[in-house]
Amino acid sequence: MSETDSPLESPIIIEKMDHRHHRYPCCIVWTPIPLLTWLFPIIGHVGIGNTSGVIRDFAGPYFVSEDNMAFGWPTKYWALDPYKAKGGPTSFDRCVSMASEEYMGRMHNLFCDNCHSHVAMALNLMHYDSSTSWNMVKVCCMIMIHGHYVSFAGLLKTWLPFVCIAGGITALICLL
Repeated sequence: MSETDSPLESPIIIEKMDHRHHRYPCCIVWTPIPLLTWLFPIIGHVGIGNTSGVIRDFAGPYFVSEDNMAFGWPTKYWALDPYKAKGGPTSFDRCVSMASEEYMGRMHNLFCDNCHSHVAMALNLMHYDSSTSWNMVKVCCMIMIHGHYVSFAGLLKTWLPFVCIAGGITALICLL
């Protein structure tokens, strides 16, 4: 038991990942945003799962959804280690809740205070991986580098529209 754990607290049991029921414990999850992701496939919507796998995402002005992502279920996930949060799994859950409470009082801004910022705040509050320098760009880059598609269908949902649009534009240019 670490010094941050209280002997009176019951231990948190971290659930297993369950793609079928959309449970992603201690994960950052990503899903495409129609039109935007079709043109720029690295841009999408993110949320963060608590230790039981319930996803929280900053879905719009003054609204953080729970277990109902704004643009559909995740197509990609990055599994985090809850023991890299200062205070372990208990702190992980508390910080996800604290960030969500904060973002329930914020206006959504596509460019500078968005779903990525919400996840970054949760990571900063928990001092994930001994860091408090998480931001929306770092979250985006890390899910691109460390993320895994939930299925082949998730990969297609992410990349097929872009490939079709790029192929169509290329064909048009070649015909001209």
